[in-house]
Amino acid sequence: MTETSAAAPTIGFDDFLKVDVRVGRIVAAEVFKEARKPALKLTIDFGPEIGVKKSSAQIRVHYEPEAIVGKLVLAVVNFPPRQIGPMRSEVLTLGVPDADGAVVLIGPDKDVPIGGRLF
Repeated sequence: MTETSAAAPTIGFDDFLKVDVRVGRIVAAEVFKEARKPALKLTIDFGPEIGVKKSSAQIRVHYEPEAIVGKLVLAVVNFPPRQIGPMRSEVLTLGVPDADGAVVLIGPDKDVPIGGRLF
């Protein structure tokens, strides 16, 4: 079983509002062969306001590329892009660890419009 980390320091609501978390639909996924840790390259559509973005996600334990196309996920869309090997990751796809520390994606449990902001 994985240990949980201590709660982060208290922040104000204005700090929370600075983090732009949106729902997107995975439109393409492939194995990220060049990654140091097993990962997938994701292409996620966040709708007309945000557009289509790329993300690298270390989710290979629970997800196969062909099985997650169409899945709704949550991602932080206002971090600066990050170079991960040959790929430029534009958003941070969100997940939580399972009991063994492997990432499980977070997304809405009902079909919702893409681009919706977490509140």
